[in-house]
Amino acid sequence: MKIAEQIYRMEQALADPEVRKSATAMGALLHTDFMEIGASGKIFSRNSIIALLAEETAFSEYVIEDFAVTELDDNKILATYHIPARRTNDTHKPGSMRSSLWVMEDGSWLLRFHQGTHTP
Repeated sequence: MKIAEQIYRMEQALADPEVRKSATAMGALLHTDFMEIGASGKIFSRNSIIALLAEETAFSEYVIEDFAVTELDDNKILATYHIPARRTNDTHKPGSMRSSLWVMEDGSWLLRFHQGTHTP
């Protein structure tokens, strides 16, 4: 399997409500030093995002568009993509641009950093 396809599948897993609710599944995807800067500007650690997602009740499934990867070196991949605006439970969710830094560690790709930025 090509690296781009593997990274895409892991990004899709992060959009799966069952994966998001599972501390075990999320723990298998997130690097121990994971950090996220959310679209809100709030910073999340690995432990805080796992706890937050386990309690998530208003998740709005999304699709990934314009997915691209840049191989920074043999052990680092930058993934970028767009999540279009969507409606859920009469709530408008704005679109966002996303970037993820995936690192190879002990034979597995792990998400080290993620950022979301709202689009107009």
